[in-house]
Amino acid sequence: MPTGTPTGGPNPSPNRTPTRTQTALPTPAEPAAVRSRPARAPARSEGRETAELTLRLLEFLACERGPFGITELAQIFDTSKATVYRHLRTLARREFVRQDPLTQRYEPGIRLFQLAQGLRERFDILGAARQEMLALREASGQAVTLTTLAQDRLMVLDLVQGHSVIEFGVRPGTQLELPGSAHGKVALAFGPARFREACLRQPPPAAGGAARLDPAKLERQLQLVRRQGWATAANEVAFGVNALAAPVFDHRGDLAGAIAIVGSTQFIAARPAAAQIAMVTAAAGRISEHLGWRAP
Repeated sequence: MPTGTPTGGPNPSPNRTPTRTQTALPTPAEPAAVRSRPARAPARSEGRETAELTLRLLEFLACERGPFGITELAQIFDTSKATVYRHLRTLARREFVRQDPLTQRYEPGIRLFQLAQGLRERFDILGAARQEMLALREASGQAVTLTTLAQDRLMVLDLVQGHSVIEFGVRPGTQLELPGSAHGKVALAFGPARFREACLRQPPPAAGGAARLDPAKLERQLQLVRRQGWATAANEVAFGVNALAAPVFDHRGDLAGAIAIVGSTQFIAARPAAAQIAMVTAAAGRISEHLGWRAP
């Protein structure tokens, strides 16, 4: 609607006599519709949207194989190239992203790497576990994963690929299922009670998952994990794949995380070989000792 036009309709020229058609028409519905529209969102809302897009761009560039051009990113995020460019230039000035001078495409910058390294160092279990993970990979031939509890979520901290032709695509930062993974069973068995309670409060999956969260059945599984000191999840995360996980404890005796070997059920059976169980539990024990844990 033009600025300065009254909401009641057009203002006729003083030298023109309105026709019958003009005077007989009802008041148009547009002014009422205009009045019913919500007020323009405050600047704070726009600021949140801007910050969200910046973070989404940063996360995408950090997690996906790049680099990416402005046009690609605009299509992926369903926004204009000008908007993407403005956000990328802000990130580039702070060295969170860098632009290749030849291709003009964008990729993660040194500042993002420095932040990631600083965050990794906050998880002491990483430093304590790295050599043990490599040794366990050499002894077992299988991929090795390390997890921890972060804000009541089970997160992958590190992955060392095995010597088999199969490579696992689980990345550090991936959130794992609880009862449906060996790491998750360890976390539920040895972690804080609130972790189990939160798990049981979650709604079951849409198809066929209700029995998995049955409290009585789950508690029987966890009691077995506590007695034997390890857990498996054959064909639960993916068909034909199994993992054998054991708990890692900190200096207080609290659960710090878990270490596991992961591979085909051809190499890690539903009931793993005694040698594999010994390898994984021994590695978990040594990592725990590095963290200050002492066996009772």
